[in-house]
Amino acid sequence: MASTTDTAPPGAAAPGTGPEAPPTPHDPASPKVVPARHYARWAAAVAVVVLVAQFVHGLATNPVWEWHVFRDYVFSETIVQAVWVTLQLTAYATVLGFLLGTVLAFMRLSRSPVLQTVAWSYIWIFRSIPMIVQLVFWFNLSALYEELGVGIPFGPVFWSVDSNSLIGTIGAAVIGLTLHQAAYAAEIVRGGVIAVDHGQLEAAAALGIPRLRQIRRIVLPQAMRAILPTAGNEIIGLLKGTSVVYVMSIGELFYQVQVIYGRNGRVIPLLLVATAWYVVLTSLLSIAQYYVERRYARGANRTPPPTPLQRARRFVRNLRAAAAQRNQPVVPLKLLGDSR
Repeated sequence: MASTTDTAPPGAAAPGTGPEAPPTPHDPASPKVVPARHYARWAAAVAVVVLVAQFVHGLATNPVWEWHVFRDYVFSETIVQAVWVTLQLTAYATVLGFLLGTVLAFMRLSRSPVLQTVAWSYIWIFRSIPMIVQLVFWFNLSALYEELGVGIPFGPVFWSVDSNSLIGTIGAAVIGLTLHQAAYAAEIVRGGVIAVDHGQLEAAAALGIPRLRQIRRIVLPQAMRAILPTAGNEIIGLLKGTSVVYVMSIGELFYQVQVIYGRNGRVIPLLLVATAWYVVLTSLLSIAQYYVERRYARGANRTPPPTPLQRARRFVRNLRAAAAQRNQPVVPLKLLGDSR
């Protein structure tokens, strides 16, 4: 009688002794990979989104904001003229302040103890006095000097003019802002110059390059990379700091906003008008700073990252390429075989 047990043919593996089956998911040799759960990060993101949504909802629904008043005044002739005055004060104080600050910076870096002492004293004094005090002082300059003239020091005066007619209200504001800004600009420029490797100046001097050309061609282009970030921040601060000249009754942005809401009592929407203009002007200055920094970084970074505009153009090109690829007709494989 034949046995019911099947025997394996010669050379074959016995039942149950074949190649091993792949390990099961519960095998300790192949642990399960579990991604990290950032529960605190998710909770913080949800909380921030909720707070932002509440703020935006309040802006849209709270009647105290009075958006119709904001729309009536944001581009009014008075406000636009006030913005222009603010830009003028910022431009004059920036250019003159950084020119004077550059001179003071190199005075501090000079080997003359007299120049070093004068520059250090100037910076110490004008950084110690608040800007509003300086502006009021220059506004009342005629109380100290009724006339300003030109002549021999400690001698006769050849030509003189009344202080009030020579230095008006705008002139006093520009002088005060310029002298205040120059003290900070001097330290910014000095920090950038110090950041340049001194060995390059020694090499330039060994090659016989004049001192002025060393500063103009070697030092300043490299120092600009260190100067620009802080200088841009200082200019933005100056733009907002021009609001202090309201004590001199100059028709800049904040002063005009005060005058308008003093007449109609619409404090919140008028303050929102000033805020919107300051945000726009600050954003434009930040964009200009970005591109100027990018230009002066060419020597250190030969392949700078793409600008936001370049990224946007690349994104649009990719979208167009993807759309064109989707719109191409699909050729059946059979037709491709026939063409062969």
